Amino acid sequence: MAESVKSGPLPRYYQLKEILRERIHAGEWAPGSLIPSERELCERYGISRMTARQAISELVNEGLLYREQGRGTFIGRPKIAQQLLRLTGFTEDMRAREQRPGAKVLNAEMWPADETTADRLRIKPRQPVFRLRRLRLADAEPLALETSCVSFIGCERLMGEDFEANSLYQVLEAVYDIPALEAEQELEADLASPEEARSLNVEPGSAVLRTIRVMSTRRNQPVEFATSVYRGDKYRFYTRLTRD
Repeated sequence: MAESVKSGPLPRYYQLKEILRERIHAGEWAPGSLIPSERELCERYGISRMTARQAISELVNEGLLYREQGRGTFIGRPKIAQQLLRLTGFTEDMRAREQRPGAKVLNAEMWPADETTADRLRIKPRQPVFRLRRLRLADAEPLALETSCVSFIGCERLMGEDFEANSLYQVLEAVYDIPALEAEQELEADLASPEEARSLNVEPGSAVLRTIRVMSTRRNQPVEFATSVYRGDKYRFYTRLTRD
């Protein structure tokens, strides 16, 4: 599409959106770079501020751009894709994509399981479980909030592990001989709460992906009940479907 916005059957915001999309896909702007301001776009293309804002907002919703309050609008980085074909942990996913995994432990404690957690782990309510809350990082950038509730005989020993430096699944297998063999996982689209938004460095109400996972080990014994909140602008899930 030519770099001009004209009167015609296509709305002006749509024309500008496609111009910006082409420039992004052509690599004219590097990921993480600042795009021209709304005022600059208005002057260059002879459009209104509302038209520029609508075009930018739609590209933000698509994940091609992202906003940082007080700084401007930037070119988005390619989303991290997690496959839904085999059971992997966050650390394994990041390393497979040649990104540096990281974690900030927000809380690690022995905690009396509530009814939902007990039901998922097939234990009695208020039975102590190890609960680990972490901010998960990719190349030092916040990507997800993760809460894992782990139950097995002796799970209190996990209190002495370093889960900022080590993978939970790797520790369970290597130290406790509890391999992650299978899992059931649920996904849901949602909006970030104010607390989640602060942790993930996004605006309140931004799109997020919520997951619930129950990981089992030998003899189909549930070991971990995990809930996670992923940034919708940085993460996507994919699978491959076949028809009989």
